[in-house]
Amino acid sequence: MFWLLAIALTLTVALAILWPFWRANAAVAEPAAAYDLRIYRDQLTEVDRDLSRGIISPVEAERLRVEIGRKVLSADQQFQKENRSHAASRRYGILAAVVLGVLIGGGWLVYARIGSPDDPDMALKSRIAQAEARYAARSSQAAAEAAQPEQAPGPQPDAEFAALMTELREGVATRPNDVRGLTLLARYEARLGNTLAAKQAQSRLIEAKGDAATAADHALLAGFMTEAAGGLITPEAEAEVQRALQLDPDNPQARYMIGLLQAQNGRPDRAFPVWAALLEDTPPESPWNQAIAAVIEDIAWLAGQPDYQPPQSAAPPGPDAETMQAAADMSPEERQAFVRNMVEQLETRLGTEGGTPDEWARLISSLGVLGDMEHAQEIYAEAQSLFSEEPDALAPIQAAAQQAGLTE
Repeated sequence: MFWLLAIALTLTVALAILWPFWRANAAVAEPAAAYDLRIYRDQLTEVDRDLSRGIISPVEAERLRVEIGRKVLSADQQFQKENRSHAASRRYGILAAVVLGVLIGGGWLVYARIGSPDDPDMALKSRIAQAEARYAARSSQAAAEAAQPEQAPGPQPDAEFAALMTELREGVATRPNDVRGLTLLARYEARLGNTLAAKQAQSRLIEAKGDAATAADHALLAGFMTEAAGGLITPEAEAEVQRALQLDPDNPQARYMIGLLQAQNGRPDRAFPVWAALLEDTPPESPWNQAIAAVIEDIAWLAGQPDYQPPQSAAPPGPDAETMQAAADMSPEERQAFVRNMVEQLETRLGTEGGTPDEWARLISSLGVLGDMEHAQEIYAEAQSLFSEEPDALAPIQAAAQQAGLTE
């Protein structure tokens, strides 16, 4: 069926392109000037015949020959012009046919090389089965990490920070169950782009916390594992996501990753309701909200919901359209770094220039989404101190802290 449809469409397009040339050639099969020339020649013959019969005088015959001769010259010029036009039309028709043939042949060669001409038609049932098979055949975490190219060096810290990192690593090595040290180590290794080291530190942190490990801890570990696997949510990373959802079904990072898992495995119909609900539940400044907003309409279309309209929220100041388009084209690892960079820029601006209560609340919410609970608590304390004399200003800050899980 596919090939019949493709051939029919190709022939239809070819006919639409070539038909004007064929019709033009048919219209000028006998130029009008050729008919005029025959008439004028016949008139010259009649003049000679009338002269021989004595019907007209030699003077009248000469006058008629001159007049008809002028008409013959004019008709001959028009005939030559129409012949040139006809020849050009034929050349253009041939050129159009050649170009069309090259395009059709080239398209077929490209498709035969990079397409899948031998794949059978896939009904919905077959597509679902293929998605399930892809889901079951995912690489393990170890295999996915081993398949990644060598990690490029991350940003080089200044000498003072490098010395602090060395001290922190050595301290954690001597105190493997130091919760605070492991928390800082995971966070700072991630900031330096050391994804594997961040994953290992976060895994050790969860082991050290035991049953006290939070949903944010497990979701953050799943994020590090996904980055280390090149963006693939492996079975091991999925287990961490599921553990996070068991502890907190509303954890935004875990919900985002569940939707991403379904999208990765060819099930936009499952990803769409998860992401659409998360888009409704999270504030516009949330990094997960921003990541989803960039692709939700495409996911909705693939899920059979072409009329879906994302919620129109009055988003606070954030990245412009070009920045969001760039984020949409990033890999999951690049997007994670992008989100962290945005949060760091907001924190730097608030620390140097100050900001509104809503901006402080946005920073607390973003840190909570990233799972950086300790730093979120520090920012919360700082914001409370700054706005301690403005009870109304504290309301959005306290609401953000509650949403991030810092308060009851």
